[in-house]
Amino acid sequence: MKALVTGGAGFIGSHLCEALLARGWGVLALDNFDDFYDPAVKRANLRQCQNQQKFRLVEGDIRDGGLLDSLLQDRDIDVLVHLAAKAGVRPSIADPVGYQDVNITGTACLLEAARKYELGKFIFGSSSSVYGNNEKIPFAESDNVDFPISPYAASKKAGELLCHTYCHLFGINITCLRFFTVYGPRQRPDLAIHKFTRLIEAGKPIPVFGDGSMSRDFTYIDDIIAGVLAAIDRCQGYHIYNLGESQPIVLRDLVAAIEKALGKKAVIDRQPLQPGDVDRTFADISLARKELGYNPSTDLAKGLESFVNWFRSAH
Repeated sequence: MKALVTGGAGFIGSHLCEALLARGWGVLALDNFDDFYDPAVKRANLRQCQNQQKFRLVEGDIRDGGLLDSLLQDRDIDVLVHLAAKAGVRPSIADPVGYQDVNITGTACLLEAARKYELGKFIFGSSSSVYGNNEKIPFAESDNVDFPISPYAASKKAGELLCHTYCHLFGINITCLRFFTVYGPRQRPDLAIHKFTRLIEAGKPIPVFGDGSMSRDFTYIDDIIAGVLAAIDRCQGYHIYNLGESQPIVLRDLVAAIEKALGKKAVIDRQPLQPGDVDRTFADISLARKELGYNPSTDLAKGLESFVNWFRSAH
């Protein structure tokens, strides 16, 4: 078996590459090493993969049709896992056109390549951000997601719609996975747990937006990867699944948990709420439990301990 993983050098992508290699799969990772954060960090993410015979890294853009032809024309790819994207809610407000170009046009290019080369399975990395400020909790896949509040969220909803269209018209088996605030070793440096850990460790103030009452459904990377693997195994028709922990953590409690894991106190820098930030995320994972056998098992304390150990060894 062989997989093409876009965004393969990223946080989730690199962990997935390792997991697929551990299964004995061949893995082709495609990444453009965007400078959203230091490309050297992404290259380090693949350190364990690079010396494996069944792994190949290709640097390039998912919008490059000629490149996609060169990667897929031998038709030995069994599944395409699309994780590449311009990421982040707040940056998307500053660059909405760029986000739509990469996240929507790029997804369309990959779907068209999947159609052209008759790939059997396509996994799309979506986001809990599509739910916007959903009043109903927990968030279920059947909820209305027509009200995104950031360009990033809108681009992910558009990607899901494109996926449905290609499944309907061309019979491609497609599963969309809505990830809920993933954390763990190699987490992107701009995300809250990594950023807070870095600042607290250095004795610097951490920015806390609002009164600290917003909440997020933090999900450990190993649980996410187990869900992605299950989705690959069971990809048939068109489906959307939430992959979360289903145990939201209030921001002030997250800070306290990081303090405990580090053994250091945080200095809080209060900031106003940011445009595009949702009030809460909370995954209903009953459908993923039933149809994927998804069963997240890493609580926040254990996950933070693992993250802090990685952070201190890496820095």
